[in-house]
Amino acid sequence: MGIKVISVFGTRPEAIKMVPLIKELDKNKNFESIVCVTAQHREMLDNVLSKFDIVPKYDLNLMKEKQTLTTLTTSMMTNLEKIYLEEKPKVVLVHGDTTTTFCSSLSAFYQKIDIGHVEAGLRSNDLYFPFPEEANRKLTGVLAKYHFAPTSLSKNNLLKEGINEENIYVVGNTVIDTMNYTISDDYSFNNDVLKKIDFSHKVIVVTAHRRESWGKPITNICNVIKKISNEYKNIKFIFLTHLNPIVRDTVKSILNGISNVYMLDPIDIYDSHNLLSRCFFVMTDSGGIQEEAPYLGKKVLVLRNETEREEMIEEGMIELVGTNEDRIYRCAKELIENGVGNKGASNVYGDGNTSKKIINILEKNYLGNN
Repeated sequence: MGIKVISVFGTRPEAIKMVPLIKELDKNKNFESIVCVTAQHREMLDNVLSKFDIVPKYDLNLMKEKQTLTTLTTSMMTNLEKIYLEEKPKVVLVHGDTTTTFCSSLSAFYQKIDIGHVEAGLRSNDLYFPFPEEANRKLTGVLAKYHFAPTSLSKNNLLKEGINEENIYVVGNTVIDTMNYTISDDYSFNNDVLKKIDFSHKVIVVTAHRRESWGKPITNICNVIKKISNEYKNIKFIFLTHLNPIVRDTVKSILNGISNVYMLDPIDIYDSHNLLSRCFFVMTDSGGIQEEAPYLGKKVLVLRNETEREEMIEEGMIELVGTNEDRIYRCAKELIENGVGNKGASNVYGDGNTSKKIINILEKNYLGNN
């Protein structure tokens, strides 16, 4: 048997970025790869798993209505302990900054199991924004043995926190690996609405879902979309609406019935990536889209007051606009009127070989392979 590796994740964004790493592990005879999902998100996670034919050995199915961070955390810790004690893996791989990430790491630490943190070193430097993600990734950084940083900026963040440089590896971002699976020039959309969209005209993609965006920020974002959609009838807005009812109710109450605004339930990852590749620009509070869209040469207006992807600001591919209604309106209108000024596709997050690099590092550390 090979080196036993358990990959743990629980949300759609984690799954999207762990898929290529799991695929590479499955192909490598030096590893025994086990997948465990917490299902912190359920429906959106399942869609990714089915699209990539990944069947977890363990599915904790922890998503519950009105669960709190405390109940989610305690449930994860109890369940993961049982799995780790049974499987006794050599290393646990976690991704990013979710509650699943931190709990998987803490539980592994309690069993003295090595932890590999994929997408390590992202920082907003504000513990409560994003919440609870900033705390999750910092705490995971304390526990991890291997820090797989996407960029040199992420590496520097870890060095500032006292992480040993020998344990930090700049490898790029696995989302670029995933996009090598999903993007196609002759792609045909699965979503019925997207099938009918004429992308020879300007299409703007919008998402907003983060906890800190709930309430007034999302209201401001929707008010801007309503105003601009009325001013520019030839522009179509695709608003990818999160399943959370707090988000959905606000979006629908403001944007329902506008002819050139299409509110879509979450779409599969193939549709999502190909939509980004064909749109005019993106307005979002998502972290992952700040990586995906620039790789496709698309400008992003970031609907947040901070970003962990400062590399993209330096590249000129994202603009931090916050959630003030007037500012969002001015920035969006500027791009519509004067063009997006894209510099072409960005390769800041790697060349699509991040998963292979991570596996080579694990082989070297556990097998002595050069």
